[in-house]
Amino acid sequence: MLKTLFASVAVSLSALTLALPAHADYPERSIQAVIPWGPGGATDNVMRSLSPYVEKELGGKMILNNRPGGTAVIGSSYVLQQRPNGYTVLLGAENPQLYPVLGVAKFDYSDFYPVNIIGQNVVVIAANADSPWNSMAELLADAKANPDTLRMGSTGAGGLPSTVHAMINAVGELKVREVTFGGDGPGITALMGKHIDFMPLSLAAAKEMVRTGKLKALAVLASEEVPELPGVEPITTALPDIAEYLPWGPFWGAFVHKDTPDDIKQKLTDAYAKAVANPEFQGFLKNYGAQSLNLNGAEAEAFLSRWQSVTTWSMYKAKAIEISPDSVGIAKP
Repeated sequence: MLKTLFASVAVSLSALTLALPAHADYPERSIQAVIPWGPGGATDNVMRSLSPYVEKELGGKMILNNRPGGTAVIGSSYVLQQRPNGYTVLLGAENPQLYPVLGVAKFDYSDFYPVNIIGQNVVVIAANADSPWNSMAELLADAKANPDTLRMGSTGAGGLPSTVHAMINAVGELKVREVTFGGDGPGITALMGKHIDFMPLSLAAAKEMVRTGKLKALAVLASEEVPELPGVEPITTALPDIAEYLPWGPFWGAFVHKDTPDDIKQKLTDAYAKAVANPEFQGFLKNYGAQSLNLNGAEAEAFLSRWQSVTTWSMYKAKAIEISPDSVGIAKP
């Protein structure tokens, strides 16, 4: 009788265990959050502002580590190489979507699970405050008159500046020298020090410098003025044909390895959705000049696919890349 009772209890406990989520206590330890860019840039600032709200929703601690290098290849590769258990999260930007056509890595965001596409930013073409140019048209004219002499700040192949450069060359001509930095922050420092002449930057990184007169905004990568930079002309004023690639902008997202257990993916997705929607973080994005997206699931995947298609095909048209997007499975927009 007693043996039967014990057996019944054991079966009941086993059934209860099976009914519980496999990782009900996640996170049981600190989560390593990798930012594949250096300190001080837009990605770093956004992620460090968002993470406290994510910690509150998850009930756990996130340790943020900067692992810059190789246009985010180093940090992104590191996350892919870790165990897919939800304890290593990539807090990145748009760059991996270009790796297949750049030939710099054999992965893109299809190898990750998009926990959340947090937001998107406007691009501003910025110059030193003492620059002789007051518009994008003047910059283009100078570059045409003096090809390969002007110095453009870059963050490497596939970074925001080089991508914008390719989009411009897809519809016009901008022959300049690219000077590479480890992120927006070092590039802005060099621009302010007149070590470079101009740099395409995310508005999030450049807004305060433009507002205080430390940098000069020549144009925004948009088809109309943006409220955050009144009086700054849209790039379509100087390059009307670039409108076919707009709207366009850099984005930020949180990702984990695609083989991460589903229940952990869901916990992270729920936590990030609530954190991004937090009114205080929404206020941060607005003040930063960024648009909130807060996408996950099918919506996030559709966004990533369109961004990759528009960007890679414009780069191919500009002959900035040799690998045809369709050869790596990227359809035309």
